[in-house]
Amino acid sequence: AKCQCKVVPRERTNCGYPGISAAECKKIGCCFNASVPSVPWCYSPKPKKVKKVCPNDPYARIDCGYPGIKPKECTRKGCCFRAHPAGVPWCFYHRVMEE
Repeated sequence: AKCQCKVVPRERTNCGYPGISAAECKKIGCCFNASVPSVPWCYSPKPKKVKKVCPNDPYARIDCGYPGIKPKECTRKGCCFRAHPAGVPWCFYHRVMEE
């Protein structure tokens, strides 16, 4: 992602080896920008931003509790709670999505 390569030159972490080509740099999952002298041109991207979401599809839920778990106990475990529909876990794990 382009936004992951917006790293100010002084905060760049070298990724690759001296004289690496732009193509080689990108192939190993790094960012390449040769516009600023005397800083790494091939550098590590920023970590991806992720957020936790409760999956909307009730049939995609992964059980996080036990039958009859109380909403408070479920959320204390750091999980999602939705008391519907019947036949699926009501206490279930978050999904991690990239922002």
